[in-house]
Amino acid sequence: MTTPMQPKVHAFFDEATNTITYVVQEPEGRACAVIDSVLDFDYPSGRTDTRSADAVIAFIREQDLDLKWVLETHVHADHLSAAPYIQEALGGQIGIGDRITVVQETFGKIFNEGTRFQRDGSQFDRLFVEGDTFMIGQLRGEVLHTPGHTPACLTYVIGDTAFVGDTLFMPDFGTARCDFPGGSAETMYDSVQKILSLPDATRIFVGHDYKAPGRDVYAWESTVGAQKALNIHVGAGKSREDFVRMRTTRDATLAMPRLIIPSLQVNMRAGQMPEPEDNGVSYLKVPVNGL
Repeated sequence: MTTPMQPKVHAFFDEATNTITYVVQEPEGRACAVIDSVLDFDYPSGRTDTRSADAVIAFIREQDLDLKWVLETHVHADHLSAAPYIQEALGGQIGIGDRITVVQETFGKIFNEGTRFQRDGSQFDRLFVEGDTFMIGQLRGEVLHTPGHTPACLTYVIGDTAFVGDTLFMPDFGTARCDFPGGSAETMYDSVQKILSLPDATRIFVGHDYKAPGRDVYAWESTVGAQKALNIHVGAGKSREDFVRMRTTRDATLAMPRLIIPSLQVNMRAGQMPEPEDNGVSYLKVPVNGL
């Protein structure tokens, strides 16, 4: 059996949104990918800032890397994507799961988007399906469709690593919520089992961290073996029924993410703002009692 490559992984933690952006590099070479980038956004003022994305761009330039992919694990509800900004600076293709069309259809209705908003995923360069592969130089990536948090969630298995987005958190924090439109706790459980069927030594990189009670530092790397043994929501052989009961009860107590309104509108457009109005300004909608 061939031993999978070990990519170099550099993490950028954004404390404002508890998001981790990853630069994933082939072990011997210059090719890299960016996973789950962040565009800074101040909601009260409606102003964007690129300092988080600029740090990623600066790192790639300093290391003389060649950006091949700007990947999204899903349409994030807690931060805006900087994918088009990074692509403009460094190139690469923007990729997401093909079920983005379901997300676009759902939230296109919620935000009452007109016919100018295409719901076919054409804002992205590549729409991935289960089993697709892609290359980062000599480094091979494989796509797992892992819905439950959203219909379009993907896990990218790249060499000996898996980038799971919001499907799994660190073992002491558990799993992501499943109560957004199109989410499903039952589906989430099945997706987690798919991830946990990877070899135990597979490194798991999560999309967010919130410091579980009793932990004083942020963390974002574990392994499949650690998740199977220790994850407080799905580890140690917890049943599907118990997980669904826990997840449904817990989700009912959670507030909406602070940036969900702008994030969904921007991220379903591959990180682009809504088309400007006649005055040249882009506007974000707030659907009153719509979410």
